[in-house]
Amino acid sequence: MTKRFLPYYIVDVFAENRYSGNQLAVFIKPTGLSDAEMQQIAHEINYAETTFVLSDKQEDGGYQVRIFTPVEEIPFAGHPTLGTAYVIREIMEQSNSQTIDLNLKVGQIPVNIDEPNLWMRQINPSFGNQLSVETMANVLGLPVTHFNPQFPIEEVSTGLPFYMVPLKNLAAVKKANVNRQKWLRVLAQYPQSAKMMLVFSPETYHPENDLNCRMFGEELGVIEDAATGSANGCFLAWLLKNNYFGKTDLTLRIEQGYEMNRPSLVLHKGKKVDAHNFEINIGGQVQLVAEGKWY
Repeated sequence: MTKRFLPYYIVDVFAENRYSGNQLAVFIKPTGLSDAEMQQIAHEINYAETTFVLSDKQEDGGYQVRIFTPVEEIPFAGHPTLGTAYVIREIMEQSNSQTIDLNLKVGQIPVNIDEPNLWMRQINPSFGNQLSVETMANVLGLPVTHFNPQFPIEEVSTGLPFYMVPLKNLAAVKKANVNRQKWLRVLAQYPQSAKMMLVFSPETYHPENDLNCRMFGEELGVIEDAATGSANGCFLAWLLKNNYFGKTDLTLRIEQGYEMNRPSLVLHKGKKVDAHNFEINIGGQVQLVAEGKWY
């Protein structure tokens, strides 16, 4: 008797080489799976995200894709967008398409291929709540002197919200450690605000890179993420809004994941058009690691 199975692929995203960057599992045509079963699979795999391409046919101008963390479905995430577009192009289409459009819960996201990199254009950012240095110092177990007081700790969303936390140097980034109970008390005061944060510094491991960052998101089942495209889209918007480099047009190399032994490179390319409109593009390489059958 032949067992029914689902084909799936594992890729490393924002990775210049295999076994770096952020891992992603992509399932193709999960016919008959319920929402609960997709969530169970994502929990079993236990990567930051798992995606499901619902059909090999386009609908409404793009491929229907759903994204799950180990604990819940989310409307948008960056490395799943790039990794899924790669699998669609290389495995499903076996084409040289220059653009793959994904229909996500947040809306349609185009992924443009400029080999070896894939680029996603994220939606226009929104800016929200700000937290004090004292509040975040208490949560991260850092002295207030480790924070850069010239810039705000600010909530940003390009489909998924994060707090941007500017630190002074790499030593501070390395020491950052979220106290979950203290963070939950902060979130209780702002129940509609972001649950995840990105901490960063201008000091890097490698001189060719512009900034170093870490992303913490335990409330969505990700204690720390190796490379976060959604957070980096918010990060780029924050950098532009707050005039961090004194420019309205930026092209940057961002390193992430070094503290997890998953070195990642996230590319930024963006522009501040005016006070309310931004062009946000996040890119990187994708490496195919494995394929399998899920029974």
